[in-house]
Amino acid sequence: MPQAVDAAPVHPAGTTPGSDFAPLLRTVRGQGLLERRHGWYTARAAVNLCSLAAVVTGVILLGHTGWVLLLAVPFSLVWTRTAYLAHDAGHAQISSSRRTSRWISLMHANLLLGMSQSWWNSKHEKHHANPNHVDKDPDVGVGALVWTQQQAAGREGFARWLTRNQARLFFPMLLLEGIALKVYGFQDLRRQDRRERRTEGALLVVHLALYATLLLTAMSPLTALAFALLHHALFGLQLGMAFAPNHKGMEMPDPDGERWGHLRRQVLTSRNVRGGPVTDWFLGGLNYQIEHHLFPNMPRPHLRLAQPLVRDHCRAVGVPYTETGLLDSYRQALGHMHEVGAPLREKPAVPNG
Repeated sequence: MPQAVDAAPVHPAGTTPGSDFAPLLRTVRGQGLLERRHGWYTARAAVNLCSLAAVVTGVILLGHTGWVLLLAVPFSLVWTRTAYLAHDAGHAQISSSRRTSRWISLMHANLLLGMSQSWWNSKHEKHHANPNHVDKDPDVGVGALVWTQQQAAGREGFARWLTRNQARLFFPMLLLEGIALKVYGFQDLRRQDRRERRTEGALLVVHLALYATLLLTAMSPLTALAFALLHHALFGLQLGMAFAPNHKGMEMPDPDGERWGHLRRQVLTSRNVRGGPVTDWFLGGLNYQIEHHLFPNMPRPHLRLAQPLVRDHCRAVGVPYTETGLLDSYRQALGHMHEVGAPLREKPAVPNG
C-alpha cells in the first residue's frame, strides 16, 4: 500500500526538484497547447444543452408513465457532462478571464446542477496544490473514508466498522454523492462573503425550484421522489467513477520529508487511465490526470496531445509515469482502501490461560 514516502530516492543525478518542469513547460507552451479552444467548448456546451433539453422534454412527455424512470439514466449522463464543463471552467480552461470563468461555472454548477462552484473550487484548488498530502489535500482528509492506516487507527464506533469495510462499501457510498454535493453547497454559503453568498445561494434555490417544478408537474409525488433519488444516485456514481482512479493508491508525500518540486508532486501522486474516445468522453478528460495536474488550465482536447510529451519528459528525468486500464485503476484504488482498513480487521490476540 502506498504510504508517506520521501522524495529523495527518485531525484535523478544532476537535477533538483524545481528544475525538472521548466523544459516541459517551454515545450508545451511552444506547441500552443495552453491556448484556449473557445470553439471546441462552445460546441460541447451547445450539444450538452440540447441533450438536456431533449431529456427534459422526454420527462414531460413520459412523466405520467413508469417509463419515465428510465430517463434518469440519460439525465445523469448529461449532468455528469455538465459537471465536467463546470470543472474545466473552474480551472480557466475555457476562458482566461476570471470573471467569465466564474459565470460559466455558476451557470453549469449552481444553476444546472445545484452544486456550489465556490465550494468545489476552494476544495479542488487545495487538492491540486498538494495532491495526496494528508495535511493539505482535503480529498485525503478524514471523512466518511480514510486513506492511511494512521487515520484508520483513530476510528471508533460506526466509523471504525465503516473503515474496516470501506473498500466494498465505496461504490455503494457513491450513490449518496449526488445529494451530498447539494448539501455541501448550502453548508458552504456560511463561509462565503455576503455578495458571493447572494449570487450562489440564489442560483442554488432557483435550481431546486426548477427541478422540483419539472418533476412534480410531470409525474406523481411518489414517482417524482423515486426519479430524483435514482437520478442523483446515478449522477454521484458516475462522478465518483471518474475521480476515483486518479490518485487513490498512488504515492502520498511525507509531511515531514523533503518537499517535492511541481513535476514530482503532480506525477508521482497521479495515475492516467488508458483508452480511446469513449474513455475520454466517459471520464471527461480526467483520464489524462497527470497532464491535467501538471497543466490545470490546459484545455481538455489538448491533454491527449500533451501526453506523449509528458511521458517522454518523465522518462528522460527518471520520474515514474503511471498509466493503467480503467478496471485496473479501480482495482488499485479499492486495494489501497482495503489495505488501509486491514489493521482494524485483525482479531485481537487471545491471552493464554
